[in-house]
Amino acid sequence: MDVLSSRILLRPGDPERSRRFYAHSLGLAVYREFGPADQPGVVFFLGQGFLEVSGRSDAPAAGGELSIWLQVRDVRREEERLRREGVTVLREARLEPWGLIEMWVADPDGHRIVLVEVPSGHPLRRDPR
Repeated sequence: MDVLSSRILLRPGDPERSRRFYAHSLGLAVYREFGPADQPGVVFFLGQGFLEVSGRSDAPAAGGELSIWLQVRDVRREEERLRREGVTVLREARLEPWGLIEMWVADPDGHRIVLVEVPSGHPLRRDPR
C-alpha cells in the first residue's frame, strides 16, 4: 500500500457545535471547506494529518472508541486556555512514566483528545543522525 494522504473522518451528532469546537475552542486551522454553505464539511489541519468534520451521526457518541493525539508546544498553557474556553478536561496535564506530558479533553461528542508535549531532553527530541 502506497498511502499518499490520510485523514480522520468524524461524523458528529451536532455538526455545527463540533465545527465551532474544533475551529474556535481548539483553534485548529481550516484546510478546506466543501459542500453546501449551510452544512459544510470542514477539513482541519492536524500537523501532518487532517481531521474532516462532515455529515451527521445519529448513533450515540462512542467516547472511548476514537482518540485524537495532538502534539503541542506547551500542554499546561493549552490546559489553561481550554479551561477558559469551557472545554471538558478529562484529565489534567501530568508527566507520564514514559516521559511525555499529557492531558486529555473531550470534544462535544465525548471523543477523547490527547494533548502531548515532548519535553526537552526526551528521546523523541534527540536527532538520531
